[in-house]
Amino acid sequence: MNHASGALLAPPADALFNEGVALMMAGTRTQAEGCFRRAISLQPEFSQAWVNLGLLLDQGGEATEAEHCYRHALELGERSPQLFLNYGALLAARQDFEAAIATYREGISSDPHTPALWSNLGALLVSLRRDAEAEACLYTALEHSPDYPSARYNLGYLLLRQGNFDEGLSYFEARDWYAGLENVLGDTLGIRRWQGEALTGKSILITCEAGHGDMIQFGRYARLLKARGAARVELLCHPGLQRLFTTLVGIDQVLPLDHPVHLANWDFWCPPLSLPRYCGTNARSIPAVTPYLHPDAADKARWQRVLPSGGLRIGLVWRGNPKFENDRERSLPHLLHLAPLWSVPGVSFVSLQKGTGEDEAHTVQAACPITPLGPQLRDFADTAAVIAGLDLVISVDTAVAHLAGALGKPCWVMLPHFNTDWRWQLERDDSPWYPGMRLFRQPSHGDWRSVVDALVVALQALPQRPSR
Repeated sequence: MNHASGALLAPPADALFNEGVALMMAGTRTQAEGCFRRAISLQPEFSQAWVNLGLLLDQGGEATEAEHCYRHALELGERSPQLFLNYGALLAARQDFEAAIATYREGISSDPHTPALWSNLGALLVSLRRDAEAEACLYTALEHSPDYPSARYNLGYLLLRQGNFDEGLSYFEARDWYAGLENVLGDTLGIRRWQGEALTGKSILITCEAGHGDMIQFGRYARLLKARGAARVELLCHPGLQRLFTTLVGIDQVLPLDHPVHLANWDFWCPPLSLPRYCGTNARSIPAVTPYLHPDAADKARWQRVLPSGGLRIGLVWRGNPKFENDRERSLPHLLHLAPLWSVPGVSFVSLQKGTGEDEAHTVQAACPITPLGPQLRDFADTAAVIAGLDLVISVDTAVAHLAGALGKPCWVMLPHFNTDWRWQLERDDSPWYPGMRLFRQPSHGDWRSVVDALVVALQALPQRPSR
């Protein structure tokens, strides 16, 4: 979490500093940077100007220069929470984790009552799987500010990863990803947010939230809403999911985000990641009946003609959306990291990779023969039809893994050690959300080689299929 310092100082540099703060808050980075630099030239010991200049440089991708600013502010005696928050976040992004932890702890020593410092430290410790320390930090943050959203969200994330759904889902409600829709549906239109009320004869809209994989995973709850008596269940989703979600059990209508939506008079609305809480889900009652999505028969027949004809057909996805905050950890750097898989005889590989990395399937053909279907896939309905013709999908933690699981197709998921997503929990090699799914985890930070070696052993143990 990054913060700008905005305290007022005495002349002559204060006017430049205050102008810089105003420009900074308005998003005018270049002009704000100029103000802070001029303020520092007039008053070199102006520590808060050094802090804000550091933040602007950090946001502009100039991490080395930003670190210089933060360190200089510390040398000048600056001890504001903003400095430690900004500097700690920079070090964590650089993966200098122990230095980031030390920075947050130094900030806490200077000001033990700032919940953001406890929350940021707790979030970093969650990512490092230091659960006991993380939990203590997050509870401390909430002692200082019981409603502090970041601490509540981070604690919910940690508890869910531990399999504690009862408490975790409650804290997880602190997320604010759907705030815009809440303003429109709740405040403007007066539609009630569903929180477990009776649904008999009622209509409910499941809104769009987070990424494609989240929508696929929690779309399963439409069936439960119908079972509770909902007369009509509609779903708002990413355009690439529209065709696929017309097959979702329990859905009456799918509304894509890229088309004008006729605002119906729904009785309730609910973000999908809130459905587990209000449907009473716990670690023993996850609705894991699959498949709950189905490929189109005509699409299946069309894609069957382009799939390899011999041996095991295995789909590969090695990279996720680069905009995702943990993508550097969850994605493989290149398809060639999976090259050892080609040593297993009787296997034909198919690339399901879309977007970033899809061209790698064309450039490595000599070393890793693979059928590159990514450029031909129009949407997730096409991907589902291809997966229907495969024997197995091997994927990093991205939407295709959820799709394979929702289709009931065997799927092996490669998971990072750092910041493992809560839904995969820790240690276990299966998933309570998707029967038949296997999880292959990095034993240590960045160790994809061990994961790939384990995949090779597992592939060698599979029974071979005859030519089709």
